[in-house]
This record gives sequence, C-alpha cells and structure tokens, in this order.
Amino acid sequence: MKINTDSLVSITEANQNFSRVARLVDETGSVVILKNNVPRYLVIDFQQAEEEREATDEDVLTISKRLIHKNRTAYQELAK
Repeated sequence: MKINTDSLVSITEANQNFSRVARLVDETGSVVILKNNVPRYLVIDFQQAEEEREATDEDVLTISKRLIHKNRTAYQELAK
C-alpha cells in the first residue's frame, strides 16, 4: 500500500480536529493516523471499503476451481 505523506495525521490532531481528517479522506481517499509516530489506523471512504470487500466474479471462480480440484475425489464419490 502506498501512503501519501500529505495524508498522515497524528492521533492528537485527529482527536482535536476530526473534520480535517474527514476532509483529507474526501480529498485523498484515505488517511493514516499515527500513534507515537507509527502508522496505527487507516481511515478510508465507506464506498471504497464496500468496493474492496466485495469479491469479483473472477476471484470466486478461481477459488471454486481450486476447491473442486482439491476435493475432486470427494465430489466424484458424492456424484455416485
């Protein structure tokens, strides 16, 4: 994951000025909140989170093929 240095915010600043954090998320897509100068939290747009959560059809197809191949013997027994 690439982190835009303009979207780094200390936890103190995020606590005191969350509207700035929300504005940065709107502008850049995400904000990393630092705790003790270490990336600790990631704030992203809700729409982006929904898109990343959904599996694409290709992902589902690939997983299905792998499971069928792995369990082929069991599936053949069940088909009898």
